[in-house]
Amino acid sequence: MPSQRQLFLKHLAQTSDFPLGLEIERAEGIYMYDVNGKRYADLISGIGVSNVGHRHPKVVAAIHAQVDKYMHLMVYGEYIQSPQVQLAKRIAELMPAGLDNVYLTNSGTEAVEGALKLAKRYTGRTELITFKDTYHGSTHGALSVMGNEHFKNAFRPLLPDVQILAYNVTAELTRISTRTAAVIVESVQGEAGYQTPCTPWMQALSARCSEVGALLILDEIQTGMGRTGKMFGFEHYGIVPDVVTLAKGLGGGLPIGAFVASATIMGAFKSDPILGHITTFGGNPVCAAAACAVIDVLQEAQLLAQVPAKNALMLQLLQHPAILRVTGKGLMLAVDLGTFAFNKAVIDRCLEQGVITDWFLFNDRSLRLAPPLTITLNELESALQTVLACIAAEFERSKF
Repeated sequence: MPSQRQLFLKHLAQTSDFPLGLEIERAEGIYMYDVNGKRYADLISGIGVSNVGHRHPKVVAAIHAQVDKYMHLMVYGEYIQSPQVQLAKRIAELMPAGLDNVYLTNSGTEAVEGALKLAKRYTGRTELITFKDTYHGSTHGALSVMGNEHFKNAFRPLLPDVQILAYNVTAELTRISTRTAAVIVESVQGEAGYQTPCTPWMQALSARCSEVGALLILDEIQTGMGRTGKMFGFEHYGIVPDVVTLAKGLGGGLPIGAFVASATIMGAFKSDPILGHITTFGGNPVCAAAACAVIDVLQEAQLLAQVPAKNALMLQLLQHPAILRVTGKGLMLAVDLGTFAFNKAVIDRCLEQGVITDWFLFNDRSLRLAPPLTITLNELESALQTVLACIAAEFERSKF
């Protein structure tokens, strides 16, 4: 009889010839356990998803409670479903004044697709502006505003009228004009090695969008829900965007996303044509109930207030001659190890030692560290000591 691994390779669509292939049996807190009982500390949170850890008890309880009531009822926006309504209210309460209208989706890339459509429909313009090495998802619209040509060229033609500007370069902002429907930007570049913009540049970007009437879309899919130490990354820069996209950490492990705008802007979907954006499963009530529980956990456990101390511990420990620099914000740090070969060797060594790390799509020389916000200082120190031991061992090996 074929093993799970054989069936995985035969029937599950693969996107590379070298899948990681871990066979996980269960997960709890910051840990995952394989079929042989080996424990792995998850230092990447399933790529920013498990902000409150794996299977948080309050999230699991909310899922069970909702499953006992109802699951899918009708396409999004037709029935009044309590989990959707409550989640929209909770998200609006977290946002600055005016960002009070929430469209729920299945994922981050769908949130981006909806936000791009909304901007074009509301402004009546067609030009979209993005930045080098930004990542917003892999569907056609989101791919069109990805800032990396290597991952785009095989799928052209994509959306027309897209400009890619240099990131964090103020002189480039003059290219945003009255032709521009929207500018989409990440609060921290999630796949470029957690590159952070300077505050004056973000403020100048916001001001330029206001000046020419372009919508500013902040992609908070990786940075949102507390990962940077604030609920949303844009809060670090003293700006208020026109549209915000969310996903990943929002669902506590279940698939859900959202884009948020004012009621006036979102109202553009109501006419010419009616039903300007529709989804069957967006805002699934079970996922929405889980997301409400995530917000409860973040607030009740005061997880955001703990981020600065955990960030400080990480920066204190991440010291070694092989580490060229550390970039990022809060509990999303990138450790520059110089080359992909060295980085991959460290990642593989960490895996052998029961710690899961990763590289970045557009920066394969840097090690990704983004543990759950629920990680304790002791757990964090123990896992990082393992990472440092792996860096040191590979550094010594590379000398010969």
